[in-house]
Amino acid sequence: MSEEKLYAVKNDEGQYWDFEDYDGFRKLSGVLWPTTPEKKYANDVIHDYGGHVVTFVEEPEKVVVSPEEAKLVKNCLWTNLQDAFLNNINLLFRGRRPEDVTRLKSALINGYTVAKEKKYNVKVPHTKDVWYYKSGDSDLLAICPADKKLRGKFTEAEIEHYGLQDCEKEEVNDDDD
Repeated sequence: MSEEKLYAVKNDEGQYWDFEDYDGFRKLSGVLWPTTPEKKYANDVIHDYGGHVVTFVEEPEKVVVSPEEAKLVKNCLWTNLQDAFLNNINLLFRGRRPEDVTRLKSALINGYTVAKEKKYNVKVPHTKDVWYYKSGDSDLLAICPADKKLRGKFTEAEIEHYGLQDCEKEEVNDDDD
């Protein structure tokens, strides 16, 4: 990952140097060109006119992790005790491929976002257009809807829980919600 930086020079009164005119410090709203990609220019201003360098670094992209990985990463980030931290790190990296370890290290450093779990419509076997849906927390029912929005949306874990692994399934897009 390349780090692109911009530099500004700010004085003790909270004013910024204008790199457009090179003629002094002003309120930020009055500065035409408050940054430079060259740190040397910012250091030259400090040497000649005072102030201090303010560095702007592009924020790295957050890593996408599964819900399970998110719990492990969160445990690592919120652990204060060294032994507990090492245990959580071991849980996070144990049995993972090298590229996954690299991705998870990046999640610890740069932040992460949790991947949306895929959801599916699940078709009742040996029927033309009958689909499962959930009623309440535990009841599994069937429906023959013309409207796809009435079909149940199941995660992989729910499909396994209800024993529907051998059924035909159709992935549901966010647009279908």
